Amino acid sequence: MSLRYALLALLRVGPQSGYDLQKQFTQSVGHVWHAPDSQIYPELRKMESLGLINGEEQARGERGTRRLYHVTDAGDKAYLDWMESPLDYQRVRDPAHLRAAYLENTTPEAARAFLRAHIAQWEGELAQWEGELTHIEKLSNPMLVRRLNATAPDQVERTIAYKRFAYEGLVARAHVEIEWAKRGLSLVDRLDS
Repeated sequence: MSLRYALLALLRVGPQSGYDLQKQFTQSVGHVWHAPDSQIYPELRKMESLGLINGEEQARGERGTRRLYHVTDAGDKAYLDWMESPLDYQRVRDPAHLRAAYLENTTPEAARAFLRAHIAQWEGELAQWEGELTHIEKLSNPMLVRRLNATAPDQVERTIAYKRFAYEGLVARAHVEIEWAKRGLSLVDRLDS
């Protein structure tokens, strides 16, 4: 269900096509909520059928069209209601920690390879999220700039601060995962000696 609200958050900044939403999703919301194109387009159709957004065909080129989506009053209300409602936390599904719980069933080499891959994955995430923090500080993220242009001047500082806060949490999470995997490598070495 959070995909719906992520899309509404993007559309509240201004009308966008499905293609533009998909690009914006990848560059902003996608850092905290993954959704492939195969989920985004059906969700847009559902949202339109529920009256949360309106889609209008717009000419594109000589023969093409694209569908441009706008948030309706009902969509805006649904989004604001969601923002004020208690968060529905989901049970964690964590394949890395599941695998770690059973590393005794593999070789030390395979355990090390798994933990090194985990470190590499989270180092990549860390670099991406630190890059986003830099974009926030320099106001060089196109979606953030668009969002700020649609924000009342007295709310700009809050918008930037909360965006920074979210990415600082992601950076902290990456550091924890990297340190956890490094401790795992030490554990494998200790148990293998």
